[in-house]
Amino acid sequence: MLEIPESTTIARQLNEIVRGKTICNVIANHSPHKFAFYQGDPKYYETILSGQVIGESIGIGAMIEIFAGDCRIVLGDGANLRYYNNSVNVLSKHQLLLELNDGSILVCSIQMYGAVLAFKTRTNDNKYYLITKEKPSPLNNSFDLTYFSTLLRGESDKLSAKAYLATEQRIPGLGNGVLQDILFHAGIHPKRKMGTIDQKEYTTLFHSVKNTLAEMTGLGGRDTEKDLLGRTGGYKTILSKNTMGKPCPVCGTAIQKSSYLGGAIYWCPTCQPFI
Repeated sequence: MLEIPESTTIARQLNEIVRGKTICNVIANHSPHKFAFYQGDPKYYETILSGQVIGESIGIGAMIEIFAGDCRIVLGDGANLRYYNNSVNVLSKHQLLLELNDGSILVCSIQMYGAVLAFKTRTNDNKYYLITKEKPSPLNNSFDLTYFSTLLRGESDKLSAKAYLATEQRIPGLGNGVLQDILFHAGIHPKRKMGTIDQKEYTTLFHSVKNTLAEMTGLGGRDTEKDLLGRTGGYKTILSKNTMGKPCPVCGTAIQKSSYLGGAIYWCPTCQPFI
């Protein structure tokens, strides 16, 4: 699933590989998917996107925004975007295909659920897109300790660390995937209530958010996800499906896993005690 490291990495690759190319052919909703969400009727995507020149791409939270002339293409959550030099190895099932003027192709397929939005500039009313555009990214200087502290509310004390960081769009693009290593570096159990975390620990958590996401992004995303070219990311996750049951790299205790709040959580019982 797209989270901050992957959306930022793929946007950078798009700028390096396809910026300046023209969209010649558009196929939307080729393989109908119950949980593929479009902007209006996807049959109109060809009308608005054909002939547009691809401009800048940016990662915004768990979304990738691609400028295309006077239009925007926004892909989010479970949208897997791949680049091909030609049509030989293109996936047969996809939710959006863009053929470019040099014969190369961009293909988007939905994993579980995801957004595949195409629209004229300033006509998108998707609430998740708008919220994501408004809030600062942890990768930017504007996301500082003062801002991070404003996220605390009266009801925050009752929330678990996982719920606090990865729900309600408090930090768009910080999801259950990147959450695991952030909490590991902060020494906080995913189920620990925020009301038990003092100011010193909260400051440590802030630095873990900033530093962990910066490292993940700098290494081209996590090793549990793939980039625009189908390559796994260079960041080796400490806590993930790849490491469950293996020794913690700090203390040697076996890494644990359980289901919590609609997804899996991983933790080291020694380094992240459940207080």
